[in-house]
Amino acid sequence: MATGNRKSYKYTLSSNDGLMSPELRDFYEKNGFLVIRRLFNQTLLDQFKQRFVDICDGKVSRGGITVMRDISSIVEKGREFVSKEQIVNKIQDILWDEVFERYFLHPKLLDYVQCFTGNNIMAMHSMLINKPPDTGSMSSRHPMHQDLHYFAFRPADKIVATWTAMQTVTEANGCLFVLPGSHVDPGKLLPHEYPQWKGAVNKGFHGIIGHDDSLRAAKIIHLNMNPGDTVFFHPLLIHGSGPNTTKETRKAISCHFASCECQYIDVTDTTQQNIADEVKEIARRRGFDDMDFRDFWKFRSRLVRGLKMHL
Repeated sequence: MATGNRKSYKYTLSSNDGLMSPELRDFYEKNGFLVIRRLFNQTLLDQFKQRFVDICDGKVSRGGITVMRDISSIVEKGREFVSKEQIVNKIQDILWDEVFERYFLHPKLLDYVQCFTGNNIMAMHSMLINKPPDTGSMSSRHPMHQDLHYFAFRPADKIVATWTAMQTVTEANGCLFVLPGSHVDPGKLLPHEYPQWKGAVNKGFHGIIGHDDSLRAAKIIHLNMNPGDTVFFHPLLIHGSGPNTTKETRKAISCHFASCECQYIDVTDTTQQNIADEVKEIARRRGFDDMDFRDFWKFRSRLVRGLKMHL
């Protein structure tokens, strides 16, 4: 891996003028994830939380933001009323919101992202995750998966996810868990489908076929994080999250960034065909009859640094 005194790296492009030390780069190369502590301050996190609550309560226009509800948190007749905030488990496509964009355009965040993608950066997938207290159906957990399953662009090594804790995140409220080194071994995209759980499964929560709880328990690491801590991880890293067993929601804000040099691919007749079909059907129900999987991602992305190229 080394040439003379210079070490070559596969999963990080540069240190960005020393921002990322050799030790941090080595850790990411081996494990496929990296946590940077206190990257965001509490004031900004509070602004994101308030904006989310205002959207849930209808106090501000949501514009093009997609609001998703937890399958078991929707109020049924005869059930005790819960707040609108607890019903919504995620909002997506928040790149253009005047408050949330402060995350995606944050200079320090993009400085780190640049270490993985290079100078020209597209924000591709944006969301605020609001994991609700579990009702007993275990719907608040997220099965083990690889984010690349959802993406119609490559190469994978020039894509990086950022996930920022908006509050203290622990195993109790459903922190992320990761399988270190899984971006290298198996180092490929595995087949995904909806898990065959006894409990409820939320829309779009695909999981890797055959990765059950016993494997998860044997090898995973739980990422306990404090407010503002941010994890960067590779799109092939196997990860998920457990149920929220507390009485409060658990919030995080997240984005996937890609090099503008990445290019769209055709996923027809691949393991991604199922998610592509699902996305196309969602678009059709919203009146976009001719939107394919690649168009879906073009519609959702935003240039956040440098020059626009293929994406």
